[in-house]
Amino acid sequence: MRRTSLVFVGLLLIAILFLPQCVRAATAGQPNVLLIVCDDLNTHVSTSGYPHISTPAFDRLAAASVTFGRAYCQYPVCGPSRASFLHGLYPQSTGVLDNKADIRQTRPATVSLPQRFKESGYWTGSVGKVFHNPTIDPGDVAWNACLRFENDEMPLVTPIRKAFEAEHGSIDQPRARRLWRQKYPTIATQTRGQQPGYGPSGLRDDQHRDGKNARQIASWLREKVHGEKPFFMACGIQKPHVPFLAPDAYFAQYPKEGLKFFPAPADFWKQAPKTAMVKRYEGFGFELGVENDPLRREYMQAYHACVSFIDAQIGLVFDALDRTGHWEDTIIILTSDHGYQLGEHWMWGKVTLFEVCDRVPLVIRAPGRMKAGSRSAGLVELVDLYPTLAELCEVVPPEDMQGRSLAAMLRDPTAPGKQLAYTVVSRGTKLGKAIRTDRWRYARWPDGEELYDLENDVAEHHNLATSEAHAATVAAMRAHLTRAESRAAAAKR
Repeated sequence: MRRTSLVFVGLLLIAILFLPQCVRAATAGQPNVLLIVCDDLNTHVSTSGYPHISTPAFDRLAAASVTFGRAYCQYPVCGPSRASFLHGLYPQSTGVLDNKADIRQTRPATVSLPQRFKESGYWTGSVGKVFHNPTIDPGDVAWNACLRFENDEMPLVTPIRKAFEAEHGSIDQPRARRLWRQKYPTIATQTRGQQPGYGPSGLRDDQHRDGKNARQIASWLREKVHGEKPFFMACGIQKPHVPFLAPDAYFAQYPKEGLKFFPAPADFWKQAPKTAMVKRYEGFGFELGVENDPLRREYMQAYHACVSFIDAQIGLVFDALDRTGHWEDTIIILTSDHGYQLGEHWMWGKVTLFEVCDRVPLVIRAPGRMKAGSRSAGLVELVDLYPTLAELCEVVPPEDMQGRSLAAMLRDPTAPGKQLAYTVVSRGTKLGKAIRTDRWRYARWPDGEELYDLENDVAEHHNLATSEAHAATVAAMRAHLTRAESRAAAAKR
């Protein structure tokens, strides 16, 4: 009997040590993880050097973390970006190139970040928008708990809804619901949804989705729902995605007349490929090349208000970590799925390859494994988050991941980043593709090329792609892009 037991133990040890895909059980000594992902948040935060919005929670985290000043998404749209960084793969390898695709169909058996942590013995919980939508979310295979909330009804809507129901019946009934959906966007700017909507909501913080998201994370921490296991919690912050709604007090922080911005050059699109633009500005009510100062201030005030609102909610999560004794044993990542344009280059929204659309805030706190309060100027990508967390938490990663761990840069923020950062976006059946180096941003489109000197032209106003003086740089960047394309499509399905 004893000999049989020894043989069994030996075989078990061999399996644990030598099977590459073996998932080891987490131990109480492994760090916890809090992943905070904002939606459509550009670099209009203090940690990215933007002085016009108050973000004290970002500052608080940065003081105890490493801030990455040049972090880039891999696709400036929610679904493809999230599929990329939650699986450690470039979009051409995930096969997710729009908001409808599901990686479970395009790349079956690919293991997501939370799934791998759950398999490794972590308690995993998600609130808000982490994966793009509930249909794409992997559910129980990745999460022990997964919750999404809705905003409470805005006070300005309530009397209108009651009058509507008195005439048409409850909006829970099919016919009335259809009519209500037609009427709702006409009530006020706040009810326009994706059109886009904006304005003070009349709600308290805790009546908004993000207020509920933050308070749910705080509740999980307070109730210790993870038991004796380490936890992996993901907080999907849904603002500043449209509609730009926030409690009234946050709008009061940003009087419209005090907002600072610079109109784009009127002739910018005479020297840039037309497929580099998107016509989303029309949905916002703008004309290309025509500055509408009052309307721009309306939207910018609302976007600023949303940023300050989510910063306050994130601060509540940090307070909860502190109160429950987890500030020092939890790795925190705070970032966004991509950036957002607010009139730069006459563009509004996302789906472009400009810096303001592709560069994201990224702050990482790894207690005991970093140089706190420091900054890194090295190039990094969101695709690097999965391998970083796997290394820091001693979780065995999938073999096909394409990102690179940032653990060394956390220990030494002066360490070099990547040579290139790579981002793509769809234009019909083709892709626009961009690479960044320390100095340059180059893009290739179906109808032309772009080259910007990011040291001397931060706003990307002067396309140098056709300049004879920069022909050698263009040739070098073309070669870099070819290598980046090959690497991005290399992972086997």
